[in-house]
Amino acid sequence: MALRSPGGRTGSLAARTGVLLVQLGTPDAPTAAALRRYLREFLGDPRVVELPRLAWTPILYGFVLPLRPSRSARKYAAIWTDEGSPLLVYTRRQAALLRGALGERGYLPEVAFAMRYGTPSISSVLREMRTRGLDRLLVVPLYPQYSASTTATAFDSIARELRGWRVQPSLRFVRDFHDDDAYVEALASRVRARWEREGRGDRLLISFHGVPRRVVALGDPYENQCRVTAERLAQRLGLADGEWVVTFQSRFGPADWLQPYTAPTLVELARAGVRSVDVVCPGFVADCLETLEEIAIEARKAFLDAGGLDFGYVPALNDTPAFIEALASLVERNLQGWQNGPDAPAR
Repeated sequence: MALRSPGGRTGSLAARTGVLLVQLGTPDAPTAAALRRYLREFLGDPRVVELPRLAWTPILYGFVLPLRPSRSARKYAAIWTDEGSPLLVYTRRQAALLRGALGERGYLPEVAFAMRYGTPSISSVLREMRTRGLDRLLVVPLYPQYSASTTATAFDSIARELRGWRVQPSLRFVRDFHDDDAYVEALASRVRARWEREGRGDRLLISFHGVPRRVVALGDPYENQCRVTAERLAQRLGLADGEWVVTFQSRFGPADWLQPYTAPTLVELARAGVRSVDVVCPGFVADCLETLEEIAIEARKAFLDAGGLDFGYVPALNDTPAFIEALASLVERNLQGWQNGPDAPAR
C-alpha cells in the first residue's frame, strides 16, 4: 500500500508509526508442559524475582518448575475458553478495537500486541513490524500502575530486541496511566454496571496484584500509584470512608508483601458480619488467571465459607467501549508531534 506524505504525494519514504500494546503473557495451553515453559521464562526474569541468581536458580529448577506447573495447569483449565486464554483473547480484541478507534479519530498507525512472556513475543512482533517499514514506535504496556517487575521488564525486552537493529525507530514509551481520568471513569462505569445489575455490596474491595515490600522500599512507586487509583475510583463512585478498602493479592513465596492481603481480608469481613462484598481489580485491564480464578473462584469461596452471603466480582475492563476510548485517548496524546505522514489525523 502506498504511503501518503503531508503534501498528498505518495512514496516509500513517508514515516510509518507503530503502536505496540504489551501484556504480561499467558501459557499456550492449560497443560503442565506449557506452564513449565511459561513459568521458566516468567520466573527466570531477574526483574520478577529479585533474588541473587545463585540462590534462586536451584529453587526455580529444583522445586518450582517440577511442582508448580501441574497445579497451575488445573487452575488455567478452569478459566480456559474455546478461543484460548482469556488474557490473550481480550488483548487481541483490545488491539483490534484500538485500531478502529484511532481510525475514527483520523490516525492510521499499525497497532499490534505482544506478550512479555509467551507468545506472541515482543521480538517476533517487532520484527514483523520492521518488515512493513517501522520508523516510529509507541509502546503501551497494559499495566496502569508502574512496577519494575512489569513495566520495566517490558522496556528491557524492547531494548534487547532493538539493540540488534541497524536502523532503530524513534521510540516513545508510556510509563503508566494510573491516574488517567478516562481510565478511572472506565473502571467506575464497570462497577456501576455491576451494581445496577446485581445490587451494591456492603463493601467494595479494590484488589491489586501484590509486590514484595522490599521493592517499594527500594523506590518502586507501585504501591502509591495503586492507592491513588483506588482513591480516585472511590471518589468517582461517591464512596465514603469505610465503604471501600484496598487489598493486595497473588502473593508468591515467603517474603513480606504489600498488605492487607485480599483473601484474609475477605475472611475477616465475613466473620465481622459483612454480608456482601464486591471486588474490582483495577491493575488488570483484561481478565486472566488472577481475576477469574484467584478472585472470582478462590476468593469468593473464602468469603462464603467464612459466613459471607453474597460475593460480586466486577469484570476487568476487557473490550468495553469506555476502556477502548480511554486507550485511544492515551495513545492519541502520546502520538502528538508524530502527525506527519500517513498517521496524521484528518482535519
